[in-house]
Amino acid sequence: MRLYLDTSTPETVLRLDDKEYRYVFANDLAEKLLGYIRDKLAENGADWQDITEIEFMAGPGSFTGLRIGAAVVNALAHELGATLYDHHGQEHKQILPEYGRGANISKPKK
Repeated sequence: MRLYLDTSTPETVLRLDDKEYRYVFANDLAEKLLGYIRDKLAENGADWQDITEIEFMAGPGSFTGLRIGAAVVNALAHELGATLYDHHGQEHKQILPEYGRGANISKPKK
């Protein structure tokens, strides 16, 4: 089974083979993403071990969303032995988010 994940925008996109799911997690992405994936796998009669390929929309986009998504797909690919691809179709051992710009860090007030 091929899993596709896009956490670059407020609306998370998950694809399991040819079925697509969209959900807005708001501030609960880190807490609820793995449970959401598990539930969608179960709806399709699948389990974690059925995932053989993972594709991730690496960016640009939301800093926090990309960071959480990259951590999840990297951990899943490592633990499941799944092949990991970026959204360009390039294979990776580990995905790094493409934020599209430098960090927006404000100057210290003191």
